[in-house]
Amino acid sequence: MMDRKFSIGRGTLVWFHLGALLTIIAWGVSFVSTKVLLEHGLQPTEVYVYRTLLAYMMVLCVCHKRIFSNSLRDELLFVVCGLCAGSLYFIAENTALEYTLVSNVSLIVTLAPLLTTLLVGAIYKSEKPGKGVLVGSLVALTGVGFVIFNSSFVLDVKPLGDLLSLAAALSWAVYSLVLRKLNAFYSVMFISRKTFFYGMLTAVPFLFMQSSHTPVSVFMEFDVWSNFMFLGLFCSMLAFIIWAWVNKGLGAIKANNYLYFQPIVTLIASALLLGEKVSIIGYTGCALILLGVWVSDRWGTGSNH
Repeated sequence: MMDRKFSIGRGTLVWFHLGALLTIIAWGVSFVSTKVLLEHGLQPTEVYVYRTLLAYMMVLCVCHKRIFSNSLRDELLFVVCGLCAGSLYFIAENTALEYTLVSNVSLIVTLAPLLTTLLVGAIYKSEKPGKGVLVGSLVALTGVGFVIFNSSFVLDVKPLGDLLSLAAALSWAVYSLVLRKLNAFYSVMFISRKTFFYGMLTAVPFLFMQSSHTPVSVFMEFDVWSNFMFLGLFCSMLAFIIWAWVNKGLGAIKANNYLYFQPIVTLIASALLLGEKVSIIGYTGCALILLGVWVSDRWGTGSNH
């Protein structure tokens, strides 16, 4: 009986890990997709609002019976989710893409796992990260450092882009902590719908602050609407829902360690679609990132489940 339960548990964990990988692949490619839209003249806030609106409408079709959460406190937590995983995160990230390389933004955002680990350890005294998690995170972070020196040793690091990327990483770490509180009482679909809604709502002021808006004719171009479909339906809706489910199954620390795979995906996608070259340093960094995630998962304490 014990063996049977163990095998079922391991089988379920496999699905959680596969879901995490699928989500990270989508999000890794999304940096390139967003860059394409920015190059077509769209503003960072427009990209976020329109992709989220598309995702929200789709989720609303299947999750619309319940409007409000259990309490005002929970509703405010959903507002925080909308800010941290929505408007603040994506507007900062999208704006950063205008000031620095696609690969640089993706890499700096991967600091979110380390920030999440530190926040969890600081807030939950009983859930101090184990040595395996810390060592794995440091190894992976070293890999991030290697990859950031990619692009054939030609650096194009601009302070504003880096600071915005760091702000996005911190925002995501806060979201991960809030999400663990809500996961115990609400479904993945409900959490996703509320996050999309408050993300759009808090982004509206940024939208009105723009001096100009993209003409409707631009949205008729194939490169524009196809990338919006990918970002809205897959990266925002499907991947976001899968990520909330993975977070519930693996815990905040282990789930966020998968974000270290994101720069690998971005590195490959930017090389294939944007023509950015991958040097030996880039490949070395990818290997260290993979090793770090494996170490963290293999020798983690498992207390964050």
